[in-house]
Amino acid sequence: MSNKNMEFKDSGIPWIGQIPKHWEVKKVKDGFYLKKDKALIENPVVLTLARSGIKVRDLENNEGQFAKSYFEYNPVDIDDILLNTMDLQSGANCNISKIKGVISPAYANLRYKNGFSPNFYNYYFKIQYWTFAFFAHGKGVSYENRWTLNNQTLMRFPLLVPPLNEQKEIAEFLDKKCEIIDKRLSNLERKIKSLKEYKKSLISECVTKGLNPKNMEFKDSGIPWIGQIPKHWEVTKIKYCLKENFGGCWGDDLENEQISQNSRLCIRVADFDFDKQKVKQTADTFRNYTKSQILSTKLQDGDLIIEKSGGGDKMPVGRSVVFEQNLFGEKEVLFANFCQCFRPLNINNKFFAHAMKAFYQNNNMRFFFNQTTGIQNLSIFNILNAFLPYPPLNEQKEIAEFLDKKCEKIDRLNENYTKQITALKEYKKSLIYECVTGKKEI
Repeated sequence: MSNKNMEFKDSGIPWIGQIPKHWEVKKVKDGFYLKKDKALIENPVVLTLARSGIKVRDLENNEGQFAKSYFEYNPVDIDDILLNTMDLQSGANCNISKIKGVISPAYANLRYKNGFSPNFYNYYFKIQYWTFAFFAHGKGVSYENRWTLNNQTLMRFPLLVPPLNEQKEIAEFLDKKCEIIDKRLSNLERKIKSLKEYKKSLISECVTKGLNPKNMEFKDSGIPWIGQIPKHWEVTKIKYCLKENFGGCWGDDLENEQISQNSRLCIRVADFDFDKQKVKQTADTFRNYTKSQILSTKLQDGDLIIEKSGGGDKMPVGRSVVFEQNLFGEKEVLFANFCQCFRPLNINNKFFAHAMKAFYQNNNMRFFFNQTTGIQNLSIFNILNAFLPYPPLNEQKEIAEFLDKKCEKIDRLNENYTKQITALKEYKKSLIYECVTGKKEI
């Protein structure tokens, strides 16, 4: 489809604008049936709608909510388009099915009519999420709670209608282009994953084996996660590495949102950059504190802040970051009550941070927390009595400096790959938008 000499007209749809003059504007109900059938079969193939596609749901892994019966689920045929009309904020919550099965009637299931290409409209409906067009037509209690596109609004929603041959041509073009983009995205994501695994193993190797393991004699540390250590190293309990440890305090609400003499910056877990083991400079939560609270919970340069409450099965509590005063200038900085401060003594603070990360990475934290009603709480007493490798101080410094430099390089590479991923995703969205609205020459 060439649009070099094509005439355009106003679509009458604000978020779409100009379209080719020979295209029509109709409604979803003109091109699709809304399927409301019931499967009425036992043990059907149950499907799930994800951004990566429509897949067969694994009913054995116990993840997510389960229905008592799938007897009244909606039957899905190949080339049906499924839309999540209950989530209008988080992205492309629609996809075309390439498998038969059943799905929850909570999803909108659209079956195309003659003259309408399901592959083209799969792309078309995606941009309605990306441009927040569906969101603008949603209704509910609030934006955050049950903001939904009802079926009546969906079926009256505007639909661009190019000639069928153009629909197919555009869909085939986008299939090829998106396949190339998706392969690049997948490759970048693999690189990021590989670098993260390398960083993880590098930290564990260095803090337990040193920088020149080939030239060292080893002994058994007696600690399973540490394993063999250089013969001249020791192991020590975490509590012997600390000058003191203490919990944080949330403080009181600011009066009229005004920062006063009693106000201090309060670090929360949301302000932790766990990959880089730093507190983010973007931290901006201020709370009111008493003088005694300020004295007892004020952070010092080099303190390690441990997440001691919250977490989940896939990311348990116990992650830590290093507090660097220079990131916050002259500001006095405190921290919230669901964190614990470990103030190092007789140990290089950077080595200590890397060793604590290795301790966490080796899945040790699961032995040190109690979990009730989904909330994990770290046992500080037990953590303090856990063991870390303890090289001579000069080696601690060498290991820390080496890891700081290597990890910084890895983080920079990952940041670069992440930027490329973001740019590719935006390009993909832009490409789809321009194609399905007739603005791009194909």
